[in-house]
Amino acid sequence: MSLPPGFLDELRARVPISEIVGRRVTWDARKSSAARGDFWACCPFHEEKSPSFHVDDRKGFYHCFGCHASGDAIKFLTERENMGFMDAVEELARAAGMEMPARDPAVAERAEKRRGLAEWMEAAAAFYRTQLKGARAADARAYIARRGVSAATQARFEIGYAPPDRRALTEHLSARGAPIQALLDAGLSAQSDHGAPYDRFIDRIIFPIRDAQGACIAFGGRAMAAGAKAKYLNSPQTPLFDKSRTLFNIGPAREAAGRVKSLIVAEGYMDVIALVEAGLAHAVAPLGTAITEQQLVMMWRLADEPVIALDGDAAGLAAAARVIDVALPLLGPGKALRFALLPQGRDPDDLIRAEGVAAMRAVLEAAEPLVALLWRRETEGQSFDSPERRAALDARLRALLARIGDASVRDHYRAALAERRAALFRPAGMRSGAGPWTPRKGPFKRGAPVLEGPVAATKSSALARARSSAAEMRGREAAILLALLRCPSLIEACAEEIAVTEFTQPDLDPLRRVLISAVADGGAVSTQALCALLDAAAGRDAAALLEAAAPAAQIGFAASGADAALAETALRESLARQQSESTLRREVAEAEAALGGPGAQDGSGAQDGSGMAPGVGLAIDGRLKLAAAAAQRDLCGAAITEDGDEAHLSEALRSAIEREIWVRKPRRRGDATN
Repeated sequence: MSLPPGFLDELRARVPISEIVGRRVTWDARKSSAARGDFWACCPFHEEKSPSFHVDDRKGFYHCFGCHASGDAIKFLTERENMGFMDAVEELARAAGMEMPARDPAVAERAEKRRGLAEWMEAAAAFYRTQLKGARAADARAYIARRGVSAATQARFEIGYAPPDRRALTEHLSARGAPIQALLDAGLSAQSDHGAPYDRFIDRIIFPIRDAQGACIAFGGRAMAAGAKAKYLNSPQTPLFDKSRTLFNIGPAREAAGRVKSLIVAEGYMDVIALVEAGLAHAVAPLGTAITEQQLVMMWRLADEPVIALDGDAAGLAAAARVIDVALPLLGPGKALRFALLPQGRDPDDLIRAEGVAAMRAVLEAAEPLVALLWRRETEGQSFDSPERRAALDARLRALLARIGDASVRDHYRAALAERRAALFRPAGMRSGAGPWTPRKGPFKRGAPVLEGPVAATKSSALARARSSAAEMRGREAAILLALLRCPSLIEACAEEIAVTEFTQPDLDPLRRVLISAVADGGAVSTQALCALLDAAAGRDAAALLEAAAPAAQIGFAASGADAALAETALRESLARQQSESTLRREVAEAEAALGGPGAQDGSGAQDGSGMAPGVGLAIDGRLKLAAAAAQRDLCGAAITEDGDEAHLSEALRSAIEREIWVRKPRRRGDATN
């Protein structure tokens, strides 16, 4: 139906939006001002305790600062009350005392038809509930009992039973005046090629499917006969029912999801019923189809991060892959998905009945973000032992990133995937994320090298010489970033080394990540473009920041106009030194913690002649020697550009060595004891 020009504008002008919204909410008297047309209330789209829902009569709009729902009076009615557009316009017209323009007869006929079909759907739901109580439904009742569904839950979901007679429902509703064509249009009956119409659902447990307002729009049926062609059967597409735009249990789940700020998406009716029975009322399910774009939008209206609960087998992972492909273009800030993979071969109903609701909650709490499942899909079970295979992976990842519509989300996905890629291709043996070192206990294995006790050479080893001051580390990191900024081709040339190199400066490491992300999707990136990205990340002139941090002695290879080949050689040497010193710092910190901590002596309290617990001195000195040797190998032959003055040695390391922290000092008389 078309509306005359200006009709909607006049309608909005005549009816204050506060009048429409005020029928569904209670205004907060302390924050609202009727004189100014300024109103506040708790949001009707999500559960909250303090008012964040704002209505402005002067502008004719509402906006929630919690869930970001916004719009005019018509959108409020279509979103909150699930009205059609023309139904919302009609309600506003009644409130304004305006007559609706003459309706298109065809539109009026379709609306009247929908109302008639809805009445017969409710009558069918009542018939099925009655049949479940009869003698012929004994097997159905036994099955429901075996699935652990209580009488209260049966009533809550209005579970029924379609008897084995081919025309039981058709004859029942026909006797009450239902036209056969209406039963066919509603999907309650089906027409055979030869003969009278018959019931669509025969010998099945029936689950009514209701829309967000509670109207019965379809049915789902679980076959009782072992030889049935389809174990589960849904109503066909009808004027009332579009399975791509419907979720099972959407109405009750909306209220529950608002309370707990979460939504569980299961695979079928019985999974949802089992979750609700276990106290997880914020559960919905698609209706025998892969999750659609429309269903994702519905889910995000209920919760920002719905949790998709899937079987952990190959079929479940394939289903997750399909959801990922649908979701990527729709992702936005705060609108994401998580995936809870259940034990292989089990669905939520199986898990809850076998191990209880605590096991199900544990699976939900361990849900993985979409990016983790995306990475698994693209890499799991594959080999990347050649440049061509790695390039193919990069191409796939670039194509997936291009599908993400929101620029901010796309940038964060690029960074997250770059980190995973760097970890996947990290050279073998490179330490990453290892836990703190502890001295090995027990006897040495036959053939293992016997480490000597602490010696003076350890105190002046390459480990000590390699420790730079914080100022030197900051200068080197700034020089590395300057070189990359002024010669962007070096980022791609040294991508893996840059990705795995640890930066110690909290204001410089984010700039390193930005540079990696900027070239991760391929293509040339100019210095000017990189400067803009770094300025945004740093919140200031990034080039000036780096130039101020890098002293003249370190900035040579990063200077403007530096020879590209020499700059690359010097950059690789600086990255190698940075990696070496990061490793050494970690080794020393862990060694100091191990020696100075309570584990430095064995249970007997025995010590060797140096005052050290037996074996600890040998183990730590060996650890320091091994770390020093590794550092010496990394540093050997490098073109050192920094000042080599010993004054730059770490005060922390010198102090630790001079104080001989591995020696257990005897207590003096009068010391406090615990």
